[in-house]
Amino acid sequence: MDETEIAWTPSEATCRDANWTAFIAYCGLPDYAALLARSSADPEWYWRALADWLEFRFRRPASRMLDLAEGIAHPRWFLDGTANLYDSAVTATLERDPDRPAVIWQAEAGQEQARSYAELDRDASRLAAGLRGLGLGPGDVVAIYLPMLPETAAAFLACARLGCIALPLFSGFGPEAVAQRLRLGGARAVITADGTQRRGERVAMKPVIDAALHGDETVRHVVVLQHTGAEVAMQAPRDRWWHDLACDEEAPPLELPAEHPVLLMYTSGTTGLPKGTVHTHGGLGIKIGQDARLTLDLKPGDRLLWPTDFGWFGGTVTILGSLMAGATLVIAEGNPTHPAPDRLWRLIDRHRITHFGTAPTLARMLRRDADALLERHDLSSLRAFPSSGEAWDKESWRWVMECVGGGRAPILNFSGGTEMCAIVASNILFPQKPASFNGPVPGTGGDIVGPDGRSLPPGEIGELVMREACIGTTRGLWHDQERFHESYWSQIPGLWVQGDLASRDADGFWFLHGRSDDTLKVAGKRIGPTEIEEALLATGTVTEVAAVALHDAVTGNAVVCVAVPAPGQAGDAVQARLLAEAVSAALGRAFRPKRVLFMRELPRTRSMKVLRRVVRATLAGQPPGDLSSLVNPETVEELARHAATGTEG
Repeated sequence: MDETEIAWTPSEATCRDANWTAFIAYCGLPDYAALLARSSADPEWYWRALADWLEFRFRRPASRMLDLAEGIAHPRWFLDGTANLYDSAVTATLERDPDRPAVIWQAEAGQEQARSYAELDRDASRLAAGLRGLGLGPGDVVAIYLPMLPETAAAFLACARLGCIALPLFSGFGPEAVAQRLRLGGARAVITADGTQRRGERVAMKPVIDAALHGDETVRHVVVLQHTGAEVAMQAPRDRWWHDLACDEEAPPLELPAEHPVLLMYTSGTTGLPKGTVHTHGGLGIKIGQDARLTLDLKPGDRLLWPTDFGWFGGTVTILGSLMAGATLVIAEGNPTHPAPDRLWRLIDRHRITHFGTAPTLARMLRRDADALLERHDLSSLRAFPSSGEAWDKESWRWVMECVGGGRAPILNFSGGTEMCAIVASNILFPQKPASFNGPVPGTGGDIVGPDGRSLPPGEIGELVMREACIGTTRGLWHDQERFHESYWSQIPGLWVQGDLASRDADGFWFLHGRSDDTLKVAGKRIGPTEIEEALLATGTVTEVAAVALHDAVTGNAVVCVAVPAPGQAGDAVQARLLAEAVSAALGRAFRPKRVLFMRELPRTRSMKVLRRVVRATLAGQPPGDLSSLVNPETVEELARHAATGTEG
């Protein structure tokens, strides 16, 4: 091993105190390699041992943790077992230390609130009683359209208590994106707020729900949190204020099948509608317990600050992960650099944060003003930097490690997806190279393979796959099992294909190289190209669109669209700006195209499929690859010319 490439090495004390070390000892095994080997050889033993070590609370223990009689694509989990995720996430710590802070919240203007585990339990219980009074119960889908607040955690937990299925919605979504997910999910109720704050300005949320529900007859109830004090229109009898609905009636957590769904999280694919991933009380609890306590080394009493949104899977990971560890989640509502660029550093200092979750986009944004500000704050409490969702550039990775963490705290990088949580991860027991992972998480069978499914040697880039049934994997796609198999199991038979490109070096370190499909990931947020394309086509001013993501110095990737103007349209800067604004209005500003370029036609195959990979590569100045399937190869030259002088959106 080239020691000059090693950027961080764990100390003896770090290894001794690591949760991985405790778990390995609990299993009676000599080291991590032995644990990894046995988890693959005997997966049912592994998942039962993990559930026992996590002290996951089954109401009735499962007779079998895992049945693979129908193959890894059709696992059966927790046979005969019953549970409620709430028991493990809240009740366990409530019984031991009810006054421990569960959530600490700070507004942009500096106001702060804290909720102990006892107070969070009270809030979740009172809301659950109110929701039950509306007739909501097991199997009903309840959408949550809230910024990150203590009440957001309470709303999710209230749904879990009742057996409702929480449907998170990104707080930056516009009405069309919200309406689509409500319709696909079959939501019966929505929990929202009057608004939120961002960069000192009030941002309306209830009006977005009103617009999304125009003409909708499925959603029967809207619960509104009075958060900013803004006046909002209330439509009786559909709309109810949270504070009027919540009550002190008994609404204890129900005993449910351990495989009862608790979360319906939409993630965007490369084609078609967003995909609804389905997570269960047992599967989500145990997998996020693994990821939080083992991968991130969260311990009781630790404090996690990780800017994110409940509408992305990161929101569930931070809320549920901190609770499963008996830790405290610190929330900074609004913009992380407003009203001052050192806002997060102040929070770390003030609340003695142990785990600061970050990502390349956030790191690059913070770095603009950070060097002069870091020295003003005591960051010595930091013990680790959780990171997920984006591939790191080495320069930003080193800056976080060396300048923010002082070389003490590792970047605990993990990657997987909304569909199954972590597949690969950095491990606190082992050294790290910049931007690296130490390998697969036990229970996933993570591997890097070629098109034939064979493991690739060091240095070769291939598909990131899972060879094993993972307890956290989505139990299909909501009302679309055929698409589930097509999306994940059909590309290489017998393997779960995640859609990420990866490689490993001769020393065994793993690296990610971006997506192998067309899914766009902007600032860690995933969206399918079709959602953006549909927003542009809906304007009636273009006839064809291809949306791709290109490298951006700040956000990691930025949306760029190539469009064919409709007859009579100018295809100029004015039209480009209007199209970009249409996307922003429909899907949220996070997905506003950075550029809109106009062409006579788009690169197409003989089957009339637009080749987004050709668009993406050409705009990035890279070889477009095999063009033999194109019926109009001249479009590549036109695309290259327009890329150099393209219209700004």
